[in-house]
Amino acid sequence: MKPLFAHNPSLNTRLLLALIASIVLFFIDTRMNYFVPIRSVLSTVVYPIQTMAALPKDISDWVANYFQSQRQLKEKNTELEATNLLNSVRLQRLKALERENIRLRKLLGSSFRLRERVLVAELLTIDLDPSYQQVVIDKGQRYDVFVGQPVLDATGVMGQVTEVNPFSSRVVLLTDPSHAIPVQVNRNGLRSIATGWGLGESLQLENLPHNADVRIGDSLVTSGLGGRFPVGYPVGTVVSVNFPQGKAFAEIGVKPAAQLSTSREVLLVLPAKMVEISKKSPDTDTETETEAEAER
Repeated sequence: MKPLFAHNPSLNTRLLLALIASIVLFFIDTRMNYFVPIRSVLSTVVYPIQTMAALPKDISDWVANYFQSQRQLKEKNTELEATNLLNSVRLQRLKALERENIRLRKLLGSSFRLRERVLVAELLTIDLDPSYQQVVIDKGQRYDVFVGQPVLDATGVMGQVTEVNPFSSRVVLLTDPSHAIPVQVNRNGLRSIATGWGLGESLQLENLPHNADVRIGDSLVTSGLGGRFPVGYPVGTVVSVNFPQGKAFAEIGVKPAAQLSTSREVLLVLPAKMVEISKKSPDTDTETETEAEAER
């Protein structure tokens, strides 16, 4: 008859036997390398299981790194775009300031050549309707602007003031059909009247007979007759000379010297008897006044 409960080795005994077996196996493995092939086979068998176990973490890390890289690239791209836009704006501003500096230098050079006291003004609006060619400038009564005051740019006569308001003035251009200016041919002193056509940037000389000594390329300047425009201001260049049959006078086309469609700053010529504008004007930053002695 078997006992109801089998008598098994105690737990301590089994632990001791396992410890002795481990020491023996460790000694055999380190000294004799009997288990190297077995360990290699087991590693090969277990490797796919290890890989599959690590796969979720690897995928998670890859996805996290991907989205982090995408976010960083997007942030960097946004930063670079903002920097590029800012640099582009600064570059355009520098170019605009450079062009403005060149224009102002030309204006100052023009005032020295003309030996006149001038006031610098800036264009506000332009009306180049063929029948009504006028501009508005940012100087008015508080700068002692007056009706009939000559207006120039860096290259020649633009027109004259026709209306004065407290903070602005209206200027009629040379090319307006209602405008006429006494001129003379710089080459021989021949006098005439240049009037506007109202068709683009062009003038015509009035009342010159067919035998008038006028040639293509002749420079025209103000003659000083009429007392409004001082003598010697550049007006334009003759670009066409025609002698139509049946007409008493020649048809002579003139291209204005002033850059009517591109100039932004203009010069208002001041009479010599006017007191210094800088003492009367509340704004000295936008005003340039000079009595040029042409000592160059």
